[in-house]
Amino acid sequence: MTDVKLMPGWAHGIGKFLAHGVWHTRVLGAELVPGAGPVILAANHVSVIDGPLLAGASPRRLNILVKEEMFHGPIGVILRGAGQIPVNRTGGGRSALVAGLEVLHRGGAVGVFPEGNRGRGDAASARAGVSWLAVHGDAPVVPVAVLGTRRTGEGVNHIPGLRRRLYVRFGEPLAPVRGEGMSKREAVSATNDAVRLALSALVAESVARIGVGLPED
Repeated sequence: MTDVKLMPGWAHGIGKFLAHGVWHTRVLGAELVPGAGPVILAANHVSVIDGPLLAGASPRRLNILVKEEMFHGPIGVILRGAGQIPVNRTGGGRSALVAGLEVLHRGGAVGVFPEGNRGRGDAASARAGVSWLAVHGDAPVVPVAVLGTRRTGEGVNHIPGLRRRLYVRFGEPLAPVRGEGMSKREAVSATNDAVRLALSALVAESVARIGVGLPED
């Protein structure tokens, strides 16, 4: 067991304030997120604000896996108090996965950025952590498209200006892949492929539907 705690109400409130007070966020498909029980929200990743934006747009309180480097100084105090989970990327992130699994076993919601690093956000690749959590936590995965947090020419650490229009779109939940006679390792691999394809398709469809493109750099 770890000492991870579920996100408190005040932290969810801060996320909502950032999403809807500081920025002007339109949330689509929130009704697709299961209202109770374990669930994983898997979002594309282009900007430093994607985490707090996802937390504020989510109808569920989220324990989000966040790179360990963010857990320093005042921001680190807030992140830990908010129940966010540090990921040691050089060490394989095992402790973060165990903490995330505990949240799922307690019926909570976990936020993950399968791409791992901030980039174009097209979800062309996905690390296996999200599918490991889905298979071992017996939790559905909801793909999430985040658009507008970074434009071409803005760095990955750029913070958008006041009231910028942002979009968060939730997709249909995916159940972990479980074929007859399939080992858990095979299930993780198959689930990872399914999540990557679903997230990539949702992002591409959302770009076309909403008209806000991904950064070109």
